[in-house]
Amino acid sequence: MNYDLIVIGSGPGGYVAAIRASQLGLKTAIIERESLGGICLNWGCIPTKALLKSAQVFEYINHASDYGIKVQGGEADFGAVVKRSRGVADGMSKGIQFLMKKNKIDVIMGTAKIKKGGKVEVKAADGSAKEYTAKHTILATGARSRELPNLKQDGKKIIGYRQAMNLPEQPKSLIVVGSGAIGIEFAYFYNAMGTKVTVVEFMDRIVPVEDEEISKQLERSLKKAGINILTSANVESVDTSGAGCKAQVKTAKGTETLEADIVLSAVGITPNIENIGLEETGVKTEKGRVLVDDFYKTNIEGVYAIGDIVKGQALAHVASAEGIICVEKIAGHHPEPLNYNNIPGCTYCSPEVASVGYTEKAAKEAGFEVKVGKFPFSASGKASAAGTKDGFVKVIFDAKYGEFLGAHLIGANVTEMIAEVVVARKLETTGMDIVKTVHPHPTMSEAIMEAAADAYGEVIHL
Repeated sequence: MNYDLIVIGSGPGGYVAAIRASQLGLKTAIIERESLGGICLNWGCIPTKALLKSAQVFEYINHASDYGIKVQGGEADFGAVVKRSRGVADGMSKGIQFLMKKNKIDVIMGTAKIKKGGKVEVKAADGSAKEYTAKHTILATGARSRELPNLKQDGKKIIGYRQAMNLPEQPKSLIVVGSGAIGIEFAYFYNAMGTKVTVVEFMDRIVPVEDEEISKQLERSLKKAGINILTSANVESVDTSGAGCKAQVKTAKGTETLEADIVLSAVGITPNIENIGLEETGVKTEKGRVLVDDFYKTNIEGVYAIGDIVKGQALAHVASAEGIICVEKIAGHHPEPLNYNNIPGCTYCSPEVASVGYTEKAAKEAGFEVKVGKFPFSASGKASAAGTKDGFVKVIFDAKYGEFLGAHLIGANVTEMIAEVVVARKLETTGMDIVKTVHPHPTMSEAIMEAAADAYGEVIHL
């Protein structure tokens, strides 16, 4: 079969690229070796949010008396929580099947490998192979859980995120290694469900990519919820020979032994670039990622790469944006390159964390003279009414021109609020524009306006 475009991988990079290509009139096929929707829909973004919602509901029930409601003791059915999460994921994956059909995209199940001359070989589950040709091929093969040499995953006692979503029974105790978004979300989920959780982070603070003040606030909130947190700590080895796990953890105070049923390794991801034909076709890579230009073209004519296997943040929404830009360029349009400094990042624990742009430290290091504004949710009427007073909004502006350099939010629903800042920065909105934009009251989102007003010495409610 001949195609204008073949997309390898059907995650949020691949399937979005395929749909946009079809909209632009390209005859398109997508190749997937497992389930449509990739990790994001089946084992990542979507099912984790279902788990986190269950944890949040359980927390609400346990704290119902705070809202004047009497509830006879709630009980969490771990199996039912996991089953609901899998149901949500399956429903979303079926949704992608529908979108493929609707957009007349051929779905080819199997493992793909690119060959010279625009050829793609696909091996089916039964071992049979078939060859396809395309003018253009997009590699969107995603990534998997990274394995540390001293933390080899066995899928039973030392696990990655996939197993963490589908455990046969709830562990009584859990050690989470790594405190990025994945590690923190699972730490929150299991702790809320009643598991004793310890987080071990190599850096000197949790969520190390976030602004330092966010890290401090989140650590306070998680500790208050009962999570044990060890920073500047390193898991040197794990003994799994007994009933559970014995982890040797090196800290500033010396080495200590932590015991738990299960160890979850959440130390990042490894791009899936092996056995997809890069060496045979001569596609260049660097530090485990495929080298591409601003429009995701590799050094080989007709071959492109997007998502977790190229530079930039390994996030679903980044892969989708890259896929659209890549396809529009292929179709002869003139898209603008993606601005990687205006990508929102979200962590869906409780309180939630959301940020975009420069941290205060990075803005100063970049040479900006800054105006910083903060507004705590403890001063927000809506937060008080909702019983979600933890957290704050922090905004950073360039003192000279008022450019919106960055925003860092921690609190309830802030992952829904961050888009306002992303749009504002895209439209080159200044700090005073935000101050003079009327926000609805009472809402959590008016804290962005209040924080901006604080930066300019005009805050009313502080």
